[in-house]
Amino acid sequence: MKKDNKFIAVIVVLSAVIILQWVFIANIGRVKKPEVKPVIPKAAPRIAIVLDDWGYNLNSLSIVGQIRYPVTMAVLPNLAYSKTVARELQKKGFETILHLPMQPREKMRLEKNTIMTSNSEAEIKNILNKGLSGLPVSGVSNHMGSAATADIRTMRVIFEELKKRNLYFLDSYVVSNSVCQELARKMRVRFAKRDIFLDNVSDAQYIKNQVYKLKLKAKFYGYAIGIGHDRKATLEVLAQVMPQLEKEGYKFVFLSELVK
Repeated sequence: MKKDNKFIAVIVVLSAVIILQWVFIANIGRVKKPEVKPVIPKAAPRIAIVLDDWGYNLNSLSIVGQIRYPVTMAVLPNLAYSKTVARELQKKGFETILHLPMQPREKMRLEKNTIMTSNSEAEIKNILNKGLSGLPVSGVSNHMGSAATADIRTMRVIFEELKKRNLYFLDSYVVSNSVCQELARKMRVRFAKRDIFLDNVSDAQYIKNQVYKLKLKAKFYGYAIGIGHDRKATLEVLAQVMPQLEKEGYKFVFLSELVK
């Protein structure tokens, strides 16, 4: 009797296995294939290059024509060629901003009508508005300004005027205790801050190394802002390296595309 029960149990188990196999085989064709999601390419890292100190002369206008990418040019006010160079740069397709002279901490030769922290509110507004007069600009950056950009009263007056005119501010970030970023956020003034200085040394290899640092920063954060100057070496290096960076997947943009 026990042998018969064992035999029956074996038959039941084998039958169950056979049934499960048939169920599995029957459903093979019904198994959904995993959905293949399209690969969304990452956005190209963006680089904005700003070149300061235009307006002293027209010497670099022929060289800058070799650059076929967006570059933002910071033009000093009140110079013999300020308005002319700004117009010519815009004709060549570049973006222009006002490079506003502001008080440094160090004793240095100052530009005409440099904004000082000792200036009254009316004087600051007058200097800024005079600097903007006749210049086709979309924003303002500080020329020098290690003392001024750390002074909240001075920057508040400047930002009030920029907000009225819908102009952005680029902090060249020449001093670590600058109040500009936080103040711009509070006052809702469009703002950007420099990441890398490109040509503190006017040497081609040095400038290339700084551009390399700039592109690494752009790759990591998605964008980066580099500041150079109206110098022959800087312009020649940029004309050489910008096409290569484009091939590597970097995108050059005007500064106005990165302000927040």
